[in-house]
Amino acid sequence: MESPTTATPQSSAASARQPVLFMPHGGGPCFFMDWPDTWDHMAAHLRGIAATLPRRPDAILAVSGHWETAVPTVTSATHPPLIYDYYGFPAHTYRLRYPAPGSPELAARVRTLLNAAGIENEEDPTRGFDHGVFVPFMLAFAHADIPIVELSLRRDMNAEAELQTGAALRPLRDQNVLIVTTGMTYHNLAHFMQPDPGSDTASKAFDDWLAQTVEAPPAQRDEALRHWDQAPSALLCHPRPEHLLPLMVAAGAAGQDIGRRDYTDTIMGKALSGFRFG
Repeated sequence: MESPTTATPQSSAASARQPVLFMPHGGGPCFFMDWPDTWDHMAAHLRGIAATLPRRPDAILAVSGHWETAVPTVTSATHPPLIYDYYGFPAHTYRLRYPAPGSPELAARVRTLLNAAGIENEEDPTRGFDHGVFVPFMLAFAHADIPIVELSLRRDMNAEAELQTGAALRPLRDQNVLIVTTGMTYHNLAHFMQPDPGSDTASKAFDDWLAQTVEAPPAQRDEALRHWDQAPSALLCHPRPEHLLPLMVAAGAAGQDIGRRDYTDTIMGKALSGFRFG
């Protein structure tokens, strides 16, 4: 008779399966500037992520709010460069380095999965990592020694399509590939940098809705995310949803795994969160 504490093959596989992450990536190169206290809590959260994983990933598939294409597209360079796609910051922030390798092999696996799901896709052999990847990864995976492939969002900003993309990529989790999506749960720059009690309250309402949605049963969660724009203050918090849609990819890849909020903070009056599935 099997001991109650003995893991079955199914439970062992589940415990080894990589989770799916939605990480906040901060504002530009914020973690590498003299910006006292503002981003410290977020930075500490990012630095602690690797220690929470079941094992060291063989590779990472990253989805950022800073790359949009007509169809899902993967980077396939062996040594991707960095894209300093932020403006007006100190000169030293354009000298940041994150020499993580790419993975043409993982790019091919991603394309195979998308093809099997009937999702048109492409690859880009020259594109590098935007700051939605390299800035938070400099904290979360500081050694830059895990191969990374970046996957774009669809330019049409279709939440259902991003859920489907994530679902197609779910098998990667059992192949020791960590799926990391990055964005921000509040992204209205017109209100972010100035005191605004109205938008501060709105950000809290939307963030609370997101947390309740992510932690709901998966079918209920995914249905709510399809209609995210109907949530309280949704369109004030996201006039354009490119920083939210990576969460839809994460939820799709989560499958039946329940989500939870693993980071929450208020920065410049705005509520911000991070989430984890599995």
